[in-house]
Amino acid sequence: MDARLAVNLCTDRLAALPLAIVYLTTRCHSRCTGCNYWASEPIDMPLERAEQLALELQSLGTHLVLLSGGEPLCHPRWSEIADTMRRAKLRVWLLTAGLTLQHVAPRAAELCERITISLDGATRETYARIRGVDAFVAVCAGIASAVEQGVEVTLRCTVQRDNYRELPDLIRLARQLGVKQISFLAVDVLSATAFGRQGGSMPPLALVADDLPGFGATLDILNRDFADDFVSGFIAESPEKLGRMGQFFAASAGLAPFPPVRCNAPRFSAVIAADGRVQPCYFVPSPLAPGPAPDLRRALNEAALIRARREIRLGQQAACETCVCSMYRGPRALMRPG
Repeated sequence: MDARLAVNLCTDRLAALPLAIVYLTTRCHSRCTGCNYWASEPIDMPLERAEQLALELQSLGTHLVLLSGGEPLCHPRWSEIADTMRRAKLRVWLLTAGLTLQHVAPRAAELCERITISLDGATRETYARIRGVDAFVAVCAGIASAVEQGVEVTLRCTVQRDNYRELPDLIRLARQLGVKQISFLAVDVLSATAFGRQGGSMPPLALVADDLPGFGATLDILNRDFADDFVSGFIAESPEKLGRMGQFFAASAGLAPFPPVRCNAPRFSAVIAADGRVQPCYFVPSPLAPGPAPDLRRALNEAALIRARREIRLGQQAACETCVCSMYRGPRALMRPG
């Protein structure tokens, strides 16, 4: 047991960082309707910074590093960075859109113990509407290639108006592709800064009132036809958690209160952006001045970040009320490595 985690649990300071979410780049191959990374100025984390970061994470007791972005595979030196993390005895998890995964699957499987691919449509047409590129076939080929390498492969689907009726077909497709698990996440349309957004209006991605009966019918199909997949964990969420997604969409349509959020992610994780800035979580922007932090431990415990974690703990962050990706770990789980 790492005694430093007691500091995390009892204060708003971080003495240890079990999970680090590292954005390698703001570049992306996709043109997703709800994301602006592809339109932003490209920023790549320098290899030298990643090498320093690996040592800092090692000293902070980090168990798992999630490589994200943007699209991490767009970073010209992504494999060197992943290897740097692995050589520092850190477990590496890759989150990718998968457009180029088929070409790098052997190397990715060698470096990463888990690969999660975003797959938002069960058909070529739906995928293209949501992701902005005609890449469904290539992504499925990349998924199959990664599965062939023997690495743990999971899928993540962002549920929205264009695809909620395809959830049963997505589960069937996941089975055909041989992945270990599929998970579902409600589309975020309320965060002003996540996904490279700079404010402004959002396209109508969330379900509206007229969609809610159809979404309920889709959930009934899942509960009826895929009961064994809920029990086995092949579907990551429980039926109850997917039902809460319906309440979330009802709330975003102004028809109900948002479901309560239980989250203590800032007590065991942090986001390190491609430009080096540290965020308490994905949906709460960094309160620190622009520019890379010279020392991660010091940055994690800057007064502004301590204050942000306190506000999150006390329910004073507006972004938390409408969060689509909350995480909670109890003391026993937090004290257990992995």
